[in-house]
Amino acid sequence: MKIAIGGDHAGFGYKSEIITYLTSKGFDVQDFGTNSEASCDYPDYVHPLAVAVESKNADFGILICGSANGVAITANKHQGVRAALCWENEIAALSRQHNDANVVCIPARFISLDLAKQITDTFINTPFEGGRHQNRVDKIAISC
Repeated sequence: MKIAIGGDHAGFGYKSEIITYLTSKGFDVQDFGTNSEASCDYPDYVHPLAVAVESKNADFGILICGSANGVAITANKHQGVRAALCWENEIAALSRQHNDANVVCIPARFISLDLAKQITDTFINTPFEGGRHQNRVDKIAISC
């Protein structure tokens, strides 16, 4: 499974730890940056990650920043991305089960690293339920 990961300076520490965690489990992880704690503009890293998920070059995306709001808003500008801001395991599970989310957005300033890893596991390992949820998911993208 291919996982794309990225974030801003506030998420850099968690991103590095989660990359190590995922690669130790055998996942193919592509790092979209940032590569330090120096202040940066998160859209510079979110858009390339979102393109990778949207084009199916990555199975899932993980975005990490301080609140996860900015990365979620930015990623959701892409028609093929369904980014979910998750701060609890149950939210991560529901975002996959009901919304077929393909990018998880983690708020590093508000949860522990251990919880961030748990959310990552939950997100990656929870399947989409389909059924009644599929019709709703099909209505998310805008067709002009």
